Amino acid sequence: MNDYLSRGQAAIQARNTEEAIKWFELAVKEDPKDAQSLACFGQAQCWHGRIKDGLAYLRLAGRFLEKKAKKKRDTKELVMLAEQLQFWNDYEGSLDLLKSTVQIKPNEVRGFQLLSLAYSRLNQGRDALTAGKRALKLAPENMVLNILLATLEAAEGRVDSAKIRLEKVLRASFSAEEKYRAHKELAKLLDKEGLYDQVFEHLHVAAGFAKRLPEINKQNELLVPNMLAANKAGFDRELLGRWSVDEFKQELRAPVFLMGFMRSGTTLSQEVIGTHGDILVADEPDLIVALRNELNRISGYQGTTPEQLKALDLSAIKELRAFYWRRAQGRFGDDIGSKMFLDKTTMNTIDIGLINCVFPDAKVIFVTRDPRDICLSCFMQVMTPTPATVHLLDWRSTAEFYAAVMDWWISIKQSLTLEWIEFRYEDAVLQFEATFRPVFDFLGLSWEEKAIEFHKNASKKIIVSPSFNQVSKPLYQSSLARWKNYESEFDSIIDVLDPYIKAFHYDLRQE
Repeated sequence: MNDYLSRGQAAIQARNTEEAIKWFELAVKEDPKDAQSLACFGQAQCWHGRIKDGLAYLRLAGRFLEKKAKKKRDTKELVMLAEQLQFWNDYEGSLDLLKSTVQIKPNEVRGFQLLSLAYSRLNQGRDALTAGKRALKLAPENMVLNILLATLEAAEGRVDSAKIRLEKVLRASFSAEEKYRAHKELAKLLDKEGLYDQVFEHLHVAAGFAKRLPEINKQNELLVPNMLAANKAGFDRELLGRWSVDEFKQELRAPVFLMGFMRSGTTLSQEVIGTHGDILVADEPDLIVALRNELNRISGYQGTTPEQLKALDLSAIKELRAFYWRRAQGRFGDDIGSKMFLDKTTMNTIDIGLINCVFPDAKVIFVTRDPRDICLSCFMQVMTPTPATVHLLDWRSTAEFYAAVMDWWISIKQSLTLEWIEFRYEDAVLQFEATFRPVFDFLGLSWEEKAIEFHKNASKKIIVSPSFNQVSKPLYQSSLARWKNYESEFDSIIDVLDPYIKAFHYDLRQE
């Protein structure tokens, strides 16, 4: 390993990605064909928010690793790079490497597993299933692969086979994580079959196993509730109106923020709005999380978000805006200056006060959905563990977390100084054009008939949300009022949800 690589990796250990990038860039200049230097340079750039450039270097590293793998018949490094690309949602780049991997080494289990995941995220279900079967044939007793294949079979309508496979996992596995996943997936299958009386038995059992998972237990479950409490106490009309739209007229036009609560219909909405040629959709980019972290940094990690904002002057706010746009450009390139930038990060709801202060010229689109359907969908879904999703593992905590976030939105929205519009997911499904036309008008965009065919574009792209395979299909009404199949289960949480059922007018008519 050359000295530049060593210094770059030391910087990574010290969590100084900016320093690491400098050393890795020197390593690449010294040897432009060294796959390790290219991969390290690319990965460091991705971690630093320069994802577009970082992925280009990771892909370039893949070309050299592919040649090396063919020569040595060793695909270990190729598989690791494919995993990195998938982590950054570059499933197309990963797919190319994995096709080579399984050709070079036809008994590479992990290669076929990742190949299956890549095909799945690219909405190529049959190829995903074929690759999954190849992986399982090489390791038939691998319970993780059995769960993967079951989910792929279910997606392709092979419900009976998937059910048998999941039941096998529950009989054979001793792993809490495998049992957790199997119970969740089996619950979803039973829901599809209409066996509603059996679904919650598996969901509650899964909740019990979730409490034993290390990746769940390491999450700070107080982080988001404490943020919500601090925001509710600290943001008022005076702080929200401290900086006016006029102070930012010479800058890039402000972003549009699309938000709500998880499983509320924001992914459907982004795909519909994204059919317009003047829109650039950023799907769950976490740019506001990065902005909040930057605010923490310049504030010396002292105080709540409202307290930190009160201490800033206009020049600091402009620097925060510039920071946001640098991160956006690093991820999406120069198109951010030529199109309207739609930041769809569903749980930006938590940071709506921060958004209003830094971007008083922004517009917000807020999507609501029947609280009962949201809680049901969240509780049934397997989600990546985060300080937010850790609250969705237990039935009552799911309702309480939803209530805390919506209480914040209801309390703050009338004090916002930025422009916002709110609509219901159910209205979007039942009265598509009548619901979305006002949204397009709100954004100053012309209505285009191709919006109704949003699913055709969605099926050709990578969508970060768990509902990626749902928005690649035409609108369907089976997602409406699903909670009625489980009405008795809501008896234990209706006291939590009832204020929000009424607030969003779901008590006034049947869907």
